[in-house]
Amino acid sequence: MAGFSKIALDADTASGLKMGDRNAQATAYRVLGPSVMGMAVRILQDRSLAEEVVQDTFVSLIERASTLRNSEAVVAWIRQTAVNHCLMRLRSPWQQRRSSSDMAEELDHAEDADRVDGLHDLERALARLGARTRMVLWLHDVEGYTHKEIGKLFGKTSSYSKSKLARGYQKLLDVYGGEKDDEIARAAHVESACAS
Repeated sequence: MAGFSKIALDADTASGLKMGDRNAQATAYRVLGPSVMGMAVRILQDRSLAEEVVQDTFVSLIERASTLRNSEAVVAWIRQTAVNHCLMRLRSPWQQRRSSSDMAEELDHAEDADRVDGLHDLERALARLGARTRMVLWLHDVEGYTHKEIGKLFGKTSSYSKSKLARGYQKLLDVYGGEKDDEIARAAHVESACAS
């Protein structure tokens, strides 16, 4: 599963974004929209909230593209903007009141025609984690954020990120009983050692 690091916008598209070119905006949406949606769905475990994140992220891009200094950094800016929109939703009182069981049930009944085989198990596993733990795990393991960057996002230290990640791995190990999860077990052991 690839994060944003595998995506690049060509220089013409990035320059067109800065000038407000609608074709460049459409190209950016086509290239980056699926990654924003994928990340948001897996972090938020709610398709309608994820769609809001996609919309808000690209509205922000259209409104602020002319202020971006470095056209090569557009992909990173979009990723960061999407992460911030996800975090805003996780912090909302409404989202905090939703239970994990509600989200898991919602996932069980979701009809997602473009879901790739094998991702259903990943989504079920992620749904078993708390919202913040899920976000830390996704940002660290998929998007490549450092513990320091994640801690800063949450207004905490890097120890917060390390602790959440280690607890997330442990929860996944507890749920799935270690069957064919040697890689997760090794990662959990390494992260636990780093957290202490």
